[in-house]
Amino acid sequence: MEILGALTFLNTYTLAELEVGEHFLWKIGNFTVHGQVFLNSWIVIGLLVIASLAATRNLQKIPSGIQNFMEFVLEFIRDLVRNQIGEKEYRDWVPFIGTLFLFIFVSNWSGALVPWKLIELPSGELAAPTNDINTTVALALLTSLAYFYAGLKKKGLSYFKHYIEPTPVLLPIAILEDFTKPLSLSFRLFGNILADELVVAVLVLLVPLFIPLPVMALGLFTSAIQALVFATLAGAYIHEALEDHHD
Repeated sequence: MEILGALTFLNTYTLAELEVGEHFLWKIGNFTVHGQVFLNSWIVIGLLVIASLAATRNLQKIPSGIQNFMEFVLEFIRDLVRNQIGEKEYRDWVPFIGTLFLFIFVSNWSGALVPWKLIELPSGELAAPTNDINTTVALALLTSLAYFYAGLKKKGLSYFKHYIEPTPVLLPIAILEDFTKPLSLSFRLFGNILADELVVAVLVLLVPLFIPLPVMALGLFTSAIQALVFATLAGAYIHEALEDHHD
């Protein structure tokens, strides 16, 4: 009877519900779209656009408020890209790497700060876009395309010479690296964000009051670090493609 009563209580008052792999699917023509990822991604993009417009609407010589904050963010991104790519060529890559960093950062923090689970969907649940493997794989593939583009733009077809340098024996390993880089980027980001949200959800289920708070604070720190790591590695890969190997 006691067990039955406990089960009835849990069924009536669900404190947390863990669902891995379920999606709210939209059919758009012949395409299937993950609705909750699509919605949250555009929410993040909307927040970034609004912040950019607010910061540049009335520019002042002596910045203050959101303009001052956004200029600080821009300087941080410039320093990050300059340190990874180098003084000569970093400017062209500030927009791309800065966009990656800001999108991942805001996405990660939206999962840690916004109570998405209060919004009910027919299936699945709203969460950070980066806790879905499709989002992280897309970002990783964009990074791969970016460093291929960087190498081909600077060196032309001679870019592919590095696959057989210093010896053609290394060709299989060099090709394998092009597959492992996006895999590493995507699964590192996805795994860390998903694991953090699952840990918080489990703690809320077991101890719903104060114990999850330090873990949530740690999750905010981890989310910021993951955005920084992704952007740093993207810059490092682009620098590697631009690097003149015979120097």
